[in-house]
Amino acid sequence: MKHLNIAVGIIRNPQQEIFITRRAADSHMAGFWEFPGGKIEQGETPEQALGRELLEETGIHANQARLLEVLEHRFTDRIVTLNFYLVEDWAGEPYGREGQPMRWVKQADLREEEFPEANVSIIKLLVAQASAA
Repeated sequence: MKHLNIAVGIIRNPQQEIFITRRAADSHMAGFWEFPGGKIEQGETPEQALGRELLEETGIHANQARLLEVLEHRFTDRIVTLNFYLVEDWAGEPYGREGQPMRWVKQADLREEEFPEANVSIIKLLVAQASAA
């Protein structure tokens, strides 16, 4: 069974908004919203992969990233390990560099049904944090 290691950036601005993008129509889990990120390549640390993916997908340089959560999700055909990093310090202005739709959403307004199932527990965590703040 295929095992993918993924680095994911939760980009949060000072207004407590999170940057999200929509998955391409021809991709796995098409149409869902997601946090930017991608596969950790051979020889890369999760932090290095995160920096590379954020630059490729959103055009920003992450100055600092804090590991929030590591989650494993099993699909019928693959196992995915997701390394979620909170990114609050970056250079540049994030945008959908690959032409994907994008938006900023208040952390408290993240809706788990708009994201792939593998993201549900991190959405719950983020919404709970926002409610507690």
